[in-house]
Amino acid sequence: MLKFAIPAVAALGLVAFAAQSRATNADVQPAAAPMAWHLSREGVTAKLAYGVESSDQLALMLTCEPGQAQAVIYGDVKPVFRGIQKASMTRAAIDPISGGLEDEVRVSVEEPSLKQLALYGKIAVEGDAGEFELTARPEERKLIGDFFSYCGTRPA
Repeated sequence: MLKFAIPAVAALGLVAFAAQSRATNADVQPAAAPMAWHLSREGVTAKLAYGVESSDQLALMLTCEPGQAQAVIYGDVKPVFRGIQKASMTRAAIDPISGGLEDEVRVSVEEPSLKQLALYGKIAVEGDAGEFELTARPEERKLIGDFFSYCGTRPA
């Protein structure tokens, strides 16, 4: 009986230790990935997003197709368009007629707030937390310039 009890108690001890160390590790929260500007392409559509790279965590995304000079804007925050106010800032379902999101915004890439983003790497946005500014680091400003060159008719 002792030959059976000692290995069983040792195995239970190892299982308890492993469970305890796993629970201890669960309390440690991984560092949140930083929010930043990212540029990607999906087919002919260019996507400029401010959020966590390779995730669904994004605050703002602009999409466009080459030469259209128009961007479609999605996200939890929207650019502040002076003189234009959207009736709702809440999440919306797919619009059954157009197939797009009901809260998507289409705007010219020449709109002043988008031009400020293209020229200076800054854009005023508004969301649930109020109005604030998203800025771009120097290396991100190149990505933003590439996006607007791709969308519009101006050279890079």
